Amino acid sequence: CQTLGSFSLSVTLPLFFITVLQKGLKENFADAQVSVVDCPDLTQEPFNFPAKGICGKPRIADVGGVPYLIPVVQKEKVYDLNTVAKDIELPGAFILGAGAASSKILGVNAELIPIVQTKSEKKPAVNGSYIAQINPADKGCLLEKYSSKYTDCEFGLLANLYASEGQPGKVIEVKANGRTGELNFVSCLRQILEKHYGEKPVGMGGTFIIQKGKAKIHIMPPEFSACPLNTDEDVNNWLKFFEMKAPLICQPVIVSRDPGFDLRVEHTHCFSHHGEGGHYHQDTSPDSVQYLGYLLPAELLFRIDRPQETHLIGRD
Repeated sequence: CQTLGSFSLSVTLPLFFITVLQKGLKENFADAQVSVVDCPDLTQEPFNFPAKGICGKPRIADVGGVPYLIPVVQKEKVYDLNTVAKDIELPGAFILGAGAASSKILGVNAELIPIVQTKSEKKPAVNGSYIAQINPADKGCLLEKYSSKYTDCEFGLLANLYASEGQPGKVIEVKANGRTGELNFVSCLRQILEKHYGEKPVGMGGTFIIQKGKAKIHIMPPEFSACPLNTDEDVNNWLKFFEMKAPLICQPVIVSRDPGFDLRVEHTHCFSHHGEGGHYHQDTSPDSVQYLGYLLPAELLFRIDRPQETHLIGRD
């Protein structure tokens, strides 16, 4: 494990951290406001999470990796979120993030939007995750609540996860409207941190809502590629892209820079209550888009099952 930048989110939160984020966002959005607020009750609409907040021992886990998916899939790479919680020294953790569903469980390839209160000594796991896959009927998006079909907490190949005790507390509220630059919301936040902190890796996670507008989202095909995917162009030709409408509830995991652990430095999946979801790339309605996020810096980064053979293909 590697210690990341750690910040107190009490009233003593350094003003410069808020100022840095707000100034950077205003270079990419027409309007941006960053402040410290009480985390909203995430068990309520529109989130409906199994935990009230994202506070308490916040940490990030990068599990597996894209090299287990491409150029050719390694289907034997299967993990369990309850085990991950123990591995990151936080059994019973509330976990959000982005990953791949277990094809061993589903029988097909799919996007996983993990939202899980992992099991503890006193309580069983509560799985509020979603899966987004290609609908065999019309080749559109099929978004389903994971627990509607499955009882496990497995995932496959890769995941980028933000974990905490799931407690209420002070968080960073980020509002950004009207994109004027080229960067998406997550990339903008990450590059702000990278520019300010330089060699020192800083991580953040939590949730944000695309409140208005539309976004470019991909879903992996149900069948893994029979041919090796050797370039980003190969990967993009294999993926299925959609334009999806707000509101979309997104789970970002961000690390400002890779300290040498072969990380995926940003990864965001989203779901909705209108049947759309998947891997977030960028809003497609810059003039009208509105973002509202609740984020927290991580204290620790854990790298789990790092691929021995690696590459940088397919990490967008």
